Amino acid sequence: MASLSLHGLTNIPLIEPGDDLGDILATALRSGDFQVQPGDVLVVCQKIVSKAEGRYLALDDITPGDRARELARITGKDPRLVEAVLGESDEVLRASEGRLIVAHKLGFVVANAGVDQSNVRQEDGERVLLLPKDPDASARELRAGLRARLGLDLGVIVNDSFGRAWRNGVIGTAIGVAGVPAIYDLVGELDIFERPMQTTQSAFADEIASAASLVMGETDRGIPAVLMQGLAYESSEQSAAALVRPKSQDLFR
Repeated sequence: MASLSLHGLTNIPLIEPGDDLGDILATALRSGDFQVQPGDVLVVCQKIVSKAEGRYLALDDITPGDRARELARITGKDPRLVEAVLGESDEVLRASEGRLIVAHKLGFVVANAGVDQSNVRQEDGERVLLLPKDPDASARELRAGLRARLGLDLGVIVNDSFGRAWRNGVIGTAIGVAGVPAIYDLVGELDIFERPMQTTQSAFADEIASAASLVMGETDRGIPAVLMQGLAYESSEQSAAALVRPKSQDLFR
């Protein structure tokens, strides 16, 4: 694997609830200036998956509870938004001015439980977009749909932007995985001096997601899916859950 190529899909329309995302992505792949190959990996941004699945909440329909109002005072956030975050969370880990870090029901530790308003069309009042209910299932469904339409087995990753402990900025992160190893355990593998690795695990799916994010961008670039070609891997049934560190090993809690 001496080189990789990444192709942004620019001909994808704005996605609405109920859209057949597999069909839309297959059409975009067919019309690209590249030849899709078995084993290519399609990285799809979380937002278009959530939009197709109708994962919207109207803020005017939310009545904040006491806990949401308390956290809103601490963070300076809209109490309705905070209530939406709590509805997606198992645990609040940190709350300070402008910050609300939680453990999402899916296991991810993330700001605002992934509840977001960026690149979300506002209709009849403010609304927010939630993460897919089961991003791994969404990735598997997309993979099956692409196989049916293209006759090829591709890897699929649902990508979102997460912050990281000890580092500034966000980075592409795999929240849904299908057909691609989520993580490679390299413990016991030999380095170039034949010394066995002791602790190294490679977050393979996260590295793919991060590379794709360079093409997608974070604001108005309008590239919600990226095809990666040239990647060497063995097909896997791992899910993104393999990337979530167990709470008992989480030194930040």
